[in-house]
Amino acid sequence: MLSTAPSQTDTPTPLVAPAAARRGVPLWAAILLAAIAGGLLDLSFPAVGWWPLAFVSIILALCTMIRRSSGGAFLVGAAFGAAFYFIHLVWVGTYLGPVPWVALAGLEAVLFGVGAIPLALAYRWTDRARGHVILWLVGVPLLVAGLWSVRELVMGSWPYSGFPWARIGMTQANGPLPEAASWVGVTGLSFLIVAACASLVQWWRAGGLRRMAGLLPAAVIVTALLVVPQFPTGDAGRLDIGWVQGNGPSGYFDDRTPGDVLAAQTTATAPLLGEDMDLLVWPEGAVDSDPLTDPATARRLTDLAAQAGAPLLANAATARGSDVFNTSMLWDGQGTPQLHDKVNPVPFGEYVPDRWFYERIVPDLIGLIQREYTPGQNPPFVTVDGVKVGLAICFDVIYDSVIWDGARQGAQVYVFQTNNADFRGTDENLQQLTFARMRAIETGRAVVNVSTVGTSQVIAPDGQIIDGAGVDKAAAAITRVPLREGLTPAVVLGGALTALIALGAITGLTIAGIGHRRHHHRPQTARGATDA
Repeated sequence: MLSTAPSQTDTPTPLVAPAAARRGVPLWAAILLAAIAGGLLDLSFPAVGWWPLAFVSIILALCTMIRRSSGGAFLVGAAFGAAFYFIHLVWVGTYLGPVPWVALAGLEAVLFGVGAIPLALAYRWTDRARGHVILWLVGVPLLVAGLWSVRELVMGSWPYSGFPWARIGMTQANGPLPEAASWVGVTGLSFLIVAACASLVQWWRAGGLRRMAGLLPAAVIVTALLVVPQFPTGDAGRLDIGWVQGNGPSGYFDDRTPGDVLAAQTTATAPLLGEDMDLLVWPEGAVDSDPLTDPATARRLTDLAAQAGAPLLANAATARGSDVFNTSMLWDGQGTPQLHDKVNPVPFGEYVPDRWFYERIVPDLIGLIQREYTPGQNPPFVTVDGVKVGLAICFDVIYDSVIWDGARQGAQVYVFQTNNADFRGTDENLQQLTFARMRAIETGRAVVNVSTVGTSQVIAPDGQIIDGAGVDKAAAAITRVPLREGLTPAVVLGGALTALIALGAITGLTIAGIGHRRHHHRPQTARGATDA
């Protein structure tokens, strides 16, 4: 007679979770843990920059999603988002007061909460995979990492072009892992970090210390992040770049008269005149009149370029027809300047989307924002003596496509022009510097990141700072900057890898949902949830 009892050889050894992992975290405790995790994530970014806390934060956040209902997941995710964004974006309030800060941080918190729901569904719908070791320890972490990355992608592109400011990959600029960004980009780095954290969570759920072999997936990911070097790009020579931080009255509400910013920038440039350089760089907003329509301003820039013996890469608000642009211009006074217009003007800073609607809600505040910049369409680079210089104006540095387009079109070095004057005394400029350093690593190119009021830096292709100036002081220097050629996998794969991660996550969640539905013959919307 054949025995119907399973034997050790034909039945997988069950993965038995610790009791706490089986029960999940009560809702009240999950909200508290999520808020703590949000605060820890902020500490992993500059100015503190304790990068290991990103791992702790993610692990805590994922633990709060286990056995969570959709409504509970939203509340817990929103608690994490509120704790993180209200701290991380506090600098927004220095510009137009607390209303924009509360509005932006609140919106991001809500979106973060909505994005937590798929994570909770993933854990609920894959709970029956406990008997399948590979699916449990590898498949589920990859699904969770993909869904976390999808949330980053959505929040970075919607609404109003999104706000991809706080991405997990960016926490690692000061740590030992950023070189991976040259292979998989910032989104790929976020994915791998979350996958490692999710693997640790699954290991603990599978029995923790009783199953040390379950640490293997997380160990493989972390080891790969540690040992894989930055993708090499080829040496293409050097460029001597002069850069000037004028420290003029360049804030939106600074007390000034027309021409004061240009005067401050010109004064700060004086020590460099007569020195050998290939390019002179000024920051965003360094020219406070339109040289394309104002002959007097144009003459001043022409004279300055002649004295420098090099073309001037300046920036100003320019008008062409009925459109106004935030424009970088390569000015040599010998013909039509090369132009690049900011691709992603900042909503509620450089333009007001749906102005008619928001004027009904906060008319006085919206009335303060008189700028209405048009998104640029021209290529993100200029050419200096045959060398293509990639460009990103201020917050354009946070958008992948702007950076990738420059490298793909032949940029051998980057210049990021920015104006941080509206955020003096905050962490904003250091958070933006993190993006500049990661972009250098991601593309394998040097970056000259020049600000009106600081900080300004020259960053090597490996992300190390080789020159710079502090905040709230005038500074000028000429730095010999390495040029690079060849594209990193991050640039080549770019959007394709991003799309693959998103498609894989959505497909995986769909398959898990179908399997869960088939497994349960009657509707159960919150089976095993701990939100009561």
